[in-house]
Amino acid sequence: MNDDLRGAAIRVERPAKTLRELALDKVREAIVNGYFRPGDRLVERDLCAQLGVSRTIVREVLRHLESEGLVANLPNKGPIVALLDLGEAKQIYEIRGALEGMAARLCAEQGNPAIADALDKSLQDIRNSYQDKDMPGVLAHTSSFYQTLFSMVDRHVAWGVVNLLTVRINHLRSMTIKTENRGVQGPAQMARIVDAIRRGDGPGAYQAAMDHVASAGAIAEAVLSGQQSID
Repeated sequence: MNDDLRGAAIRVERPAKTLRELALDKVREAIVNGYFRPGDRLVERDLCAQLGVSRTIVREVLRHLESEGLVANLPNKGPIVALLDLGEAKQIYEIRGALEGMAARLCAEQGNPAIADALDKSLQDIRNSYQDKDMPGVLAHTSSFYQTLFSMVDRHVAWGVVNLLTVRINHLRSMTIKTENRGVQGPAQMARIVDAIRRGDGPGAYQAAMDHVASAGAIAEAVLSGQQSID
């Protein structure tokens, strides 16, 4: 065995993610999926036990999630799951509407059937996830749908802006997708976007995307207003 092969046989491969990154994914997922709800205290000792990691890693995770807007650090109380702010939510949906409407219109103007085919694939995955009551799957395939929408027309800067808001968008989306009949209404609205793109109807695709975002925004506003009245 030569030296190169001998070295390769004992080389320690770096894991795809560090322990900190794995812990971050777990806590973020727990917040987005509602395991930890807005206002819940995030006690370091409890998180260490639940995650099986050190307090140092838990503190780093909480600081990172605070930077994403998912965790708030309150005086005399410590870290809690951040309460979703109605004003911020409205701004997020305004940004989503503008960018997703633009991307949908550009997709329609491409006249490329492969775009609608790719979107249809993600849409079917969304429907299947709703049918299986797999809410994390709904979130993942919905993100894939919109990534396709932007990437097919080379709007990577716009997708980057959306990506910066992805955690907060998914936090809001995790509420709206669970509301009554959203598993039917949401995919139906998204299907209208795809149909307009397939027809090459730019204005129609733009309007369908705007209507879908407006519908989701109205649901989120109702849910958040209800939470605030309870608080």
